[in-house]
Amino acid sequence: MSHGSQDLYPTMLENQYRFDANAVTVTQVVANLGAMAGGTVIGYSSQSLGRRFSIIFVCIIGGALMYPYTYTSSNAVIAAAFFEQMCVQGAWGVIPVHLMELSPGSLRTFVVGTSYQLGNLVSSASSTIEATIGERFPLPSIESGGHTVERHQYGKVICIFMGCVYAYVIILTLVGPEKLGRNMDVSHDKDMAEVTHRDLRHESVGRSTEDEVSEKPSGRTAEHV
Repeated sequence: MSHGSQDLYPTMLENQYRFDANAVTVTQVVANLGAMAGGTVIGYSSQSLGRRFSIIFVCIIGGALMYPYTYTSSNAVIAAAFFEQMCVQGAWGVIPVHLMELSPGSLRTFVVGTSYQLGNLVSSASSTIEATIGERFPLPSIESGGHTVERHQYGKVICIFMGCVYAYVIILTLVGPEKLGRNMDVSHDKDMAEVTHRDLRHESVGRSTEDEVSEKPSGRTAEHV
């Protein structure tokens, strides 16, 4: 999702819509500000709205914004870039904690870390795939600096690619479970209880009760006071 919407985007702005370096930079900076806002706001909101609902909601909004994100040829694309990346990173701001809540304690960090790196491995080819497919949709060439510059409809490819990614994430999230608010303390870890042959939940409760009792002043001390 992230790589599919970001990696080839500067090339699209420069090649297809003839943005200069400054315009490309400003658009990218604003898009990343949207990504930061989305990861923070949507991630926080998922605590009350739920993980699956938050992911599906921002994917639907992000899908609706794909057309202005890839087909706006003026500086107004900056607004579309902000909100599109807000949705993209809003979804990914929720997915890591969603995976942690679904994973067993003994495999929690392994599942999240490995899933993330495998995703990077798969998505590393996204820009190459988009660029290769984009060559099938040529635009009229232009002359620049005495050289002929070939142009392609990269926006169309990014739009189609991201539509497929959004649909995949929505379906996968919809059919999957959710364990919002799952307690991930070691005292609630079934694997730890099995290894130690002790129920740490009862021990933690017992220690808390003992601490409360020890903190209360004795009757004699209270009378003297």
